[in-house]
Amino acid sequence: MRRVLALTAALLLLLTGCTAADDGPDDGVVRLRFQSLAWQKESVDANRQLVEEWNAAHPDVQVEYVQGSWDSVHDQLLTSFEGGEAPDIIHDASDDLADFAYGGLLADLRPLLSERLRADIPARSWETTTFGEGVYGVPFLQEPRVLIANRKILEASGVRVPTPEKPWSWTEFRQIAQDLTRTMGPGRYAVAWPLKEPVSVSLNLGVSDGGRLFHRGPDGRVTVDFTEADGTVPGTVHDQVVTDRTAPRTTLGSGGSDTLPGFFAGKYAMVPLGFAYRQQIAQQAPEGFEWTVLPAPAGSEGLAQGVSPQTLSIAEDSPHKKEAARFLDFFLRPANMVRLARGDWMLPTGAAALADPSLHTARDGWATGAAVARRLRPAPAQSVRGYPEWKDKVATPAFQEYYSGAIDGAELRRRLVEDGNRVLARYQRG
Repeated sequence: MRRVLALTAALLLLLTGCTAADDGPDDGVVRLRFQSLAWQKESVDANRQLVEEWNAAHPDVQVEYVQGSWDSVHDQLLTSFEGGEAPDIIHDASDDLADFAYGGLLADLRPLLSERLRADIPARSWETTTFGEGVYGVPFLQEPRVLIANRKILEASGVRVPTPEKPWSWTEFRQIAQDLTRTMGPGRYAVAWPLKEPVSVSLNLGVSDGGRLFHRGPDGRVTVDFTEADGTVPGTVHDQVVTDRTAPRTTLGSGGSDTLPGFFAGKYAMVPLGFAYRQQIAQQAPEGFEWTVLPAPAGSEGLAQGVSPQTLSIAEDSPHKKEAARFLDFFLRPANMVRLARGDWMLPTGAAALADPSLHTARDGWATGAAVARRLRPAPAQSVRGYPEWKDKVATPAFQEYYSGAIDGAELRRRLVEDGNRVLARYQRG
């Protein structure tokens, strides 16, 4: 019996030692893990510097910077949640949060956030991280889509150059593309559409003309309906490629970066891109190349666009939620939000940060982006369960075939609606 008791005591001591080691040194210091998805050098530097500044000022709450990747974040988070090893503070995008939020894996931030932070970020941005009754992320960076244009080609053509106050309509954009293509000569095009990922581009730009695509009924269930407003942007792209020949088929399967060599060579006058691509253009453009940033075309809703902001969330399993929220409040102070935005060449959601004069300069198109930022709205698919499957299995191939001319508008609508609703229905049973 004495041998059994001694063995039991030894095992208990061993287990206690393992637990203590797993939890870190017992020195009273709270340790938080912050997984960041920053990837550009300026952005990584800004994130790391803010973590260092926090740690220097808060010896009792230390934050460990963990580098994540946009390419694998969803699957990586699923694995870490299932294994009980999720970071305390999670960087992601709002359109990736729905399943985590509804699954109880993210903390409801309503009782944790400071009044300052809640008031500084507009209600339309908070909508992007609201699922059911809870708020499961802080939206802090956003990226409108703009037209990056060759300034010399535009000026030589004599076409009207749009501004945020007087943008092109979608109809005018199509006509401008025809005029530009005629002046540019054979083998050159007014616009290159990089649509390797066509769904978010089509849906988010469609908001400008009142497109919604997803409709939530009184019972909370979501269905797909492709209306005339939803067809404005897809129809414009299709007609530019297939009918007008003002946009090449060859770029439809490309990413944004793939179009830049042709843009720099004068093969394309304009490329619709996310706002952050300006950094790449500023760094890679050949000497003497002049470029400018134009607002995307406007529809019945003006310059409105759908957007899925970058977000910061707190894991539900984190034992230090209050301390994590304190770090978020520091990390997202207006001056810090400006640093993060400039590091990522994006725009802050916070009203105080967005008003910073450095984000309203003509250089590199900051002022155009800031003007558009005030019109950004939640992406249509923001809170739709089953959206990733609908996008991958139904919408992406349907849009790709429509834009290339392989199917017509009626078949596009049938696939998005009929096939799409079958997918969404599986996520809304019960």
